[in-house]
Amino acid sequence: MTAASSATETREPAEGRPAKSGYAGRALLASVLGYAMDGFDLLILGFMLPAIAADLHLSSAQSGSLVTWTLIGAVAGGLIFGVLSDYFGRVRMLTWTILIFAVFTGLCALAQGYPDLLAYRTIAGIGLGGEFGIGMTLVAEAWPASQRARVSSYVGLGWQLGVLAAALLTPLLLPVIGWRGMFAIGLLPAVVSFFVRRRVEEPALFTERVARGMRKLPLKLLVADGRTTRASIGVAILCSVQNFGYYGLMIWLPSYLSKTFGYSLTKSGVWTAVTVLGMAAGIWLFGMAADRFGRKPTFLFYQVGAVVMVFVYAHLTTPMSLLIGGAAMGVFVNGMIGGYGALISELYPTDARATAQNVLFNVGRAVGGFGPVAVGALAARYSFGAALALLASIYLLDVFATLFLIPERRGAALE
Repeated sequence: MTAASSATETREPAEGRPAKSGYAGRALLASVLGYAMDGFDLLILGFMLPAIAADLHLSSAQSGSLVTWTLIGAVAGGLIFGVLSDYFGRVRMLTWTILIFAVFTGLCALAQGYPDLLAYRTIAGIGLGGEFGIGMTLVAEAWPASQRARVSSYVGLGWQLGVLAAALLTPLLLPVIGWRGMFAIGLLPAVVSFFVRRRVEEPALFTERVARGMRKLPLKLLVADGRTTRASIGVAILCSVQNFGYYGLMIWLPSYLSKTFGYSLTKSGVWTAVTVLGMAAGIWLFGMAADRFGRKPTFLFYQVGAVVMVFVYAHLTTPMSLLIGGAAMGVFVNGMIGGYGALISELYPTDARATAQNVLFNVGRAVGGFGPVAVGALAARYSFGAALALLASIYLLDVFATLFLIPERRGAALE
């Protein structure tokens, strides 16, 4: 059976077997908490860039590169820890990624200049890059096929929970503890890593694969045949567009609201939080719809919605329209993240599932790292509204990839 084989070739999978009491819930909680810490860290960086730049005398290019290199580190981490997870275990590698992320985020509080801060952010990104794919794999292998998309969407909601916390807490804490204190909070995920190591076991699918032995190198299985290669290209496109649009919007949204409409940090945080709530609603709805109607129809609906709503948001000018429009835009722009965990899990075997999750999603993160740079350059040359209008067009590439490259495997047993 190929990695992208037909959904009709199903059987009762190992993930359907009884596990220890509460195991599936603990696996889900660990994955959600880890990803929430990632979201919190990355958005507070967007809020803190002006304060960091002023304190360390950074140029605009240097400030923007802190985000870009965090995401470049995430690509490296995704590749490294995805492969290691397929060899040595999901839980063990998830623990290490959370710990690396926590320690080097905390070290950012001690940075004395651009070189050491850049190094800390890059290494923290390595930890960040491993968490999403491993968490998605762990959850997909722990829950039954009928609930796979919705529980995977809960992991995506973890990110939004962290982003929402950042949007609401940063305006309150930053004036009190400064940007160094905010980075020090990043040590908290170390506690999560302890919980993961002590309370979560490896899923049955992985332990059975270990007993059989590794058959092929995980990376080779991403291009095992023509159909799987096309699926891998399609997923990489989907992840790239989603990350490019997301980071391009969320990193610059506070500055856009502040400079264009004169919003204070607190008011920008509230408006951003409403957008994030829209994203959270979109992710939850995506998981429900994908389990009911299929992966491809749900992706296509959201992609068309993203084209329309980003273009509309670029032309809004009143406070209330920005508030409502931001929430509606958030539903479509980031709601698609609720589908990647289930989609990728069903396309690849256990030998390469974590590698596929991490490599393909973090290829998207690498492309997404240029989102803030591209949006910033367009905004400087024209306007932020013009940058948003052009950003809307990239979602048309998503539509093409979904129609012609992605197979439908809703409910397929995990191989």
